[in-house]
Amino acid sequence: MMKAVVTVVGRDQVGIIAAVCTQLSQRNVNVLDISQTILQEYFTMMMVVDVAQATVPFAQLKEELEEGGSARGLDIHVQREDIFHAMHRI
Repeated sequence: MMKAVVTVVGRDQVGIIAAVCTQLSQRNVNVLDISQTILQEYFTMMMVVDVAQATVPFAQLKEELEEGGSARGLDIHVQREDIFHAMHRI
């Protein structure tokens, strides 16, 4: 299993979770955990996904998600889990 962390931030709108999950499923990426909340009018979501069986290279998946988010006015970031942990270690 190779995990990645996906974060999504932007103004709340209908279909954010569906759009991101659809993009992931089209690339055979499994959602392992998901947390989302709305702070005033801002939507925030963090997902842990398994990219081990992805049908595209990680860099392409990252680019596709970021571009898909940008088209919806969302800021989407994707990092491998080990890099995410290394960056957030105290």
